[in-house]
Amino acid sequence: MSYTLHRGDALTVLKTLPDESVNAVITDPPYNSGGRTSSDRTGRTARAKYVTAGSAHDLQNFPGENRDQRSYRSWLTELLTEAYRAATEHSVAMVFSDWRQEPTTSDALQMAGWTWSGTIPWIKPASRPRKGGFKQSAEFIVWGVKGSLEKDRDLYLPGHFIASQPRKDRVHITQKPVEIMQQIVQICPEGGTVLDPFTGSGSTGVAALREGRQFVGVELSAHYADVAEQRLLQTMQQTRTREDFVLAGPEA
Repeated sequence: MSYTLHRGDALTVLKTLPDESVNAVITDPPYNSGGRTSSDRTGRTARAKYVTAGSAHDLQNFPGENRDQRSYRSWLTELLTEAYRAATEHSVAMVFSDWRQEPTTSDALQMAGWTWSGTIPWIKPASRPRKGGFKQSAEFIVWGVKGSLEKDRDLYLPGHFIASQPRKDRVHITQKPVEIMQQIVQICPEGGTVLDPFTGSGSTGVAALREGRQFVGVELSAHYADVAEQRLLQTMQQTRTREDFVLAGPEA
């Protein structure tokens, strides 16, 4: 398997991708959420929004977290429209969101041409409690299809996922568990190409490579592009080692 990691703005890069060149779009865009008021959502950095005060780790900030609701929907619609053009028929798009942005994310998905097919909860047992109310222990994956699902695939995936964010060796503020992403990338046909316009630390790409898929990623932050590149290269080396071991076979 192979990967391509573009360093730059997601929308700029997506416009350069050939038509029908990817087989699934799986991405975790900046939510532009994380607050009860407009000033909370647009006036704070990603780290201020999503990292608990006094946290022991010192993970770096990431850009793109200061759009208001209207500009977020317009921006996400344009991105998903370019992804739709670059996707083959029967491709699935999966877009992570929090509860605040789930409605506008489903709007953007449909405005871009995808057929909205559901919302998958990702339940995080280790999430923070909420005093006087219900624990906010879930994020969501809004998903849709270009055309219709491929009927000939013998594939059955779960309708929800349960896993906490990585704690050991965590390298990104909003890092997703690779073991969950390895299940999700199976929506892409084996040998096909997974596109992630917001690669972050590269978890989607790592999962794709482990599951026998190609990967195309885009990352604006130079810091996180370096992190993703390192993780992807390491995964490639590990995958090749396993393949070599399997192919060697017993000596005669």
